[in-house]
Amino acid sequence: MADKAFLDWFERRGGTYAKDLIGLQDFPDTGRGAVALKDIDEDETLFEIPRDIVLSTRTSELPGLLGEEDWESLGSGWASLILCMMWEEAKGPQGKWGGYFGLFDLPFAKPSMPATFTTLMFWSDEELAQLKGSTILKKIGKSEAEADYLERVLPLIKRRPELFPPVGVAEQYSLERYHINGSRILSRSFHVENWTGKDQNSESDEGSEGPEGMDVDDSKESEDESEEREDTADVGMTPMADMLNARHGLFYEEQVLKMISTKRILKGEQIWNTYGNPPNADLIRRYGHVDLVPMEDGSLGNPSDVVEICADLAVKLVDAEELAQRVDFFLEEGGDDVFVIEAADDALPEDLIVFLRLLLLSPSEWRKAREKESLPKPKPDAESLKLARRVLEERLKEYPTSIEDDETLLKQDTPRNSRSAVIVRLGEKKILRKAMQIVDATLEQLAHKGGKDKKRKRGNKEGDGAGKKLRR
Repeated sequence: MADKAFLDWFERRGGTYAKDLIGLQDFPDTGRGAVALKDIDEDETLFEIPRDIVLSTRTSELPGLLGEEDWESLGSGWASLILCMMWEEAKGPQGKWGGYFGLFDLPFAKPSMPATFTTLMFWSDEELAQLKGSTILKKIGKSEAEADYLERVLPLIKRRPELFPPVGVAEQYSLERYHINGSRILSRSFHVENWTGKDQNSESDEGSEGPEGMDVDDSKESEDESEEREDTADVGMTPMADMLNARHGLFYEEQVLKMISTKRILKGEQIWNTYGNPPNADLIRRYGHVDLVPMEDGSLGNPSDVVEICADLAVKLVDAEELAQRVDFFLEEGGDDVFVIEAADDALPEDLIVFLRLLLLSPSEWRKAREKESLPKPKPDAESLKLARRVLEERLKEYPTSIEDDETLLKQDTPRNSRSAVIVRLGEKKILRKAMQIVDATLEQLAHKGGKDKKRKRGNKEGDGAGKKLRR
């Protein structure tokens, strides 16, 4: 069995799994994963993972060997965990996590940890150019990761040759290895808080970052905010659990972590651990694939897709006094400089309407709003909707191809990454098209309502006049 080496290592390190219930196999698009060998009932324990084989900055010996000063020189980002992973992997088959990294002297052994990725970090410049218009290009983080490597990690490696032998640096601590391990964290890491002795053995909620459970990084909040906010010490590479490609409950206990089924799983079905419901742009960035399911309009897409609109785009279209001050006021009152429209939305986001109305206030209205520290209400009027239409049009122009172009490309035989890029940008453009249709429909309703109001006012005036004549 190709996975026997890894499973043997897992058991030697104290892990246990239901051998009669789960196995490992390759799946199209998502790669290696777990499969149900027979029907699995709800609340079945699938496997248990000792806390001490979760690879993190808490369990690796490297932080203690480096000392406080050198360790803190790595900063608070992922550089410290990535360096721990490279150091542990460099120990080879005899290292504590050798079996996890797939470092076996066996021809049939399959590594648990991937060494190749189809995520955006590894796309060529030509491939990334096909995502022009999508704001996901600003979230790859490749240049920031390389700056961390060159300015923090590599200098530390060079000044501590007793821990990082120079003969192996070029191969074991290269920039490529740094990116590979960073991508392993991004796609496979779990949030594992330290045991506090409190009630921590309840099922984790989706996107939970609290003590109730252990979960893959996800949630509907900004991925950037989540990744920046998370304590690196709470991020761990978790053998066996990361073989599940996407939800079953992971439960805390003092010494072990348990994966428990939260629904019935039929024989032959893939066993998933959730990564939430990310849009395709985030799926391709973090995991290297996109999702296509039937949509309400009969087409294929991802119902969780979103499109982002930067506030600057609206500001450029408005000629008003103190625009910069208005933007600052909006941010001070809790607004954001990026607006998110979701595929399922049937109206424009309220924060976008508020922002547009703020930009359109007359000088006297703006002064009153600032004095009262009160933003406009999220009630669209004709003026703000017309501005919204222009903003959406300008946002759509940021994509070099049309919706029709992309739909034609999807009918052709294209390379995997190119096809994924088309799917991502097409999903975003369809959201913009739908938003424009919503704006047009709302403007039509307002115009119709305005026409009725005018007739009613004329009728009232005529009635008032007639009444006066009668009283004479």
